[in-house]
Amino acid sequence: MTTATVSLREVRDSDLPFFWRHQSDPEAQRVAAFTGEYHRDRALFDGHWAKIRANSDNLTRTVVADGEVVGNAAVFGPPDERQVTYWIDRAHLGRGIATAALTALIGLVPTRPLHAYAAADNTGSIRVLQKCGFVVTGHDRGFALARDAEIDEAVLILRAV
Repeated sequence: MTTATVSLREVRDSDLPFFWRHQSDPEAQRVAAFTGEYHRDRALFDGHWAKIRANSDNLTRTVVADGEVVGNAAVFGPPDERQVTYWIDRAHLGRGIATAALTALIGLVPTRPLHAYAAADNTGSIRVLQKCGFVVTGHDRGFALARDAEIDEAVLILRAV
């Protein structure tokens, strides 16, 4: 494993083509499972990101590793149900980038609990969340558009320390 220098910064317009490339990757979508139509259509993607960026309740950051845009991470949702999400380019997985980015992100947000959801078979994402202090508190089932099927989902929470 090669450790990268990871930082978060505010999202710039110039980041969106990178996000599109990362999130429109069919294999990455299959692993993430719970995707939206905006992962398949650039116009919907642009509209989705315009809404995200316009919502001042969201904390959305670009993940930069060794000077390269490699993904994004965010906290969103109502105060009592704040959720984390992140997406790291598949080419950069296995280097500790997701863990470093999520650690930095949750350090910016004093709100607890924070919630997270992951496809139950996405062991990499669940491992990242657990390294950051999240605990699996249950399981659910939901329709995963990227797999065109209902699948198991892990439910995780990060409580106050």
